[in-house]
Amino acid sequence: MALEKALTRRDFLFRTGYAALGFLSIPSLFSTKVSFRFLQDGSDVDFGPLIEDPDKIMDLPEGFSYKIIARSGERMADGFFMPGHPDGMGAFGGPDGMTIILRNHENFTEYWPKFGPFGITNELFGRLRRRLIYDSGREGGPALGAVTTLVYDTEAQELKSQFLSLAGTLVNCSGGVTPWNTWLSCEEIFQNPSYMLAKKHGYIFEIPASVEQKVVKPVPLKAMGRFVHEAIAVDPRTNVIYLTEDQLDGLIYRFLPTTPVNLEEGGRLQCLSIDAQSRMDTRNWDEQRVKRDEKLPVRWIDLEDVDPKKDNLRIRGHEKGGALFASGEGMEYLDGTVFFSCTNGGRVKVGQIWRYVPSPHEGTEMEGESPGQLELLVEVTDRAVLENPDQMTGTPWGDLLVCEDGFDEQYLMGITPRGEIYRFAHNSQDESEFTGVCFSPDGSTMFVNFQDVGYTFAVTGPWKTKNGG
Repeated sequence: MALEKALTRRDFLFRTGYAALGFLSIPSLFSTKVSFRFLQDGSDVDFGPLIEDPDKIMDLPEGFSYKIIARSGERMADGFFMPGHPDGMGAFGGPDGMTIILRNHENFTEYWPKFGPFGITNELFGRLRRRLIYDSGREGGPALGAVTTLVYDTEAQELKSQFLSLAGTLVNCSGGVTPWNTWLSCEEIFQNPSYMLAKKHGYIFEIPASVEQKVVKPVPLKAMGRFVHEAIAVDPRTNVIYLTEDQLDGLIYRFLPTTPVNLEEGGRLQCLSIDAQSRMDTRNWDEQRVKRDEKLPVRWIDLEDVDPKKDNLRIRGHEKGGALFASGEGMEYLDGTVFFSCTNGGRVKVGQIWRYVPSPHEGTEMEGESPGQLELLVEVTDRAVLENPDQMTGTPWGDLLVCEDGFDEQYLMGITPRGEIYRFAHNSQDESEFTGVCFSPDGSTMFVNFQDVGYTFAVTGPWKTKNGG
């Protein structure tokens, strides 16, 4: 929204530095507890207030700039079209200092061909061998979810290449990077074969980070569960994989791979349970069952039949003792901690952010001696403060950046280690959500999408001035 327009309630709160204890309370993300404050005048955060973009695309703090590096519908280096609805992304180090970005596309079926990689009438569908398309469909139109790869030179701030890497999936929403340099792309849907689709959906697919223009053979990682996936985070110390589920009565999962670098070999899928109360409802919709700062020891429950015909894995997991979460979304590993958001958590259903600290014996028979602990960090009680936190990333300076997925103006919000919140970016073009926020390995460039219009941005600026760095 342009600055000359009338102030919204949210603008008022940020500009006046209004104490937010009645609206949102948040402790330190990492250590000691502090009172919460809004920051918008730059007094405690070097980034300062947002400056209105004269082109009305993205407002950023002074000294920062964006570059649109890719647009949905444009031709890529391999001749296919950049698909629409760009979503989760992960960044990797590449050869010669290049950054490799893998990007999901949250598309559905042949009803949306203009958003797919094959053209408005799927005219390029025949150019790709069928074995490289997970689901070619039943009526001549493939499933149009996809993953694309971008190769970006952060020194020259130039896109070098962009190409298709995974095809024929559905609703590729978020995912996560692995320590062995692959991207795990998650289907945010549970769909059985139909008159349109030939295969089951609701899986995770793995794509290596590579500069080679290659579409990988799609292999669903069935041992990681078939459900409405959202995001994953991998603890590089243990190679344990954590997963969120985007359902109002979803679970939090953990996958213990048999061989981390070869997930096709399978492993054990488990769900999180609060040790002191089986089947706890953490959503706090009608009762404050979980309080902020409360540390909850957890246990993990083995699940069976993880590739079900019906979407009932979460129901069976809850019956065995799994805790309920309200629409698990973004997830990030940062400094020994797994953070995740629940978009519809809390009394007013506009969001929670959780912190899980793994056991020093995570995933072993000894973890019961010192179990992992879950903590509610944020519970939003006024959407004017923070609205439906979704995808997130850790930053090179130690904060979290969190994408909103609300119903009007969309912001990219920062949360500091001292428990303070600030705006870092504003979509001043439309009401499309930010998605896919991540950083290049050298810390110089932030990548993020506007989902609806289909833009991918590279954002640069004085990152190192933050916290005196």
